[in-house]
Amino acid sequence: MRIKVRLQEILDERGISQRQLALKANMRPGTINALCRGTTDRIYISTLEEICAALSIHIHDLIVMENE
Repeated sequence: MRIKVRLQEILDERGISQRQLALKANMRPGTINALCRGTTDRIYISTLEEICAALSIHIHDLIVMENE
């Protein structure tokens, strides 16, 4: 099993750019970009909370388990 962050999918569904989310969540664009690309192996809980709050979503909408 693999944990997947669905951030880019959610942004695409809503027509929101990574930069717009970064501004709304008060985060660095590089942080958002790394999460969208899946190139990060550690995520702070506070980062997840800020993204979920900015997008008005629950954590289970953002993170899913996938079979490899």
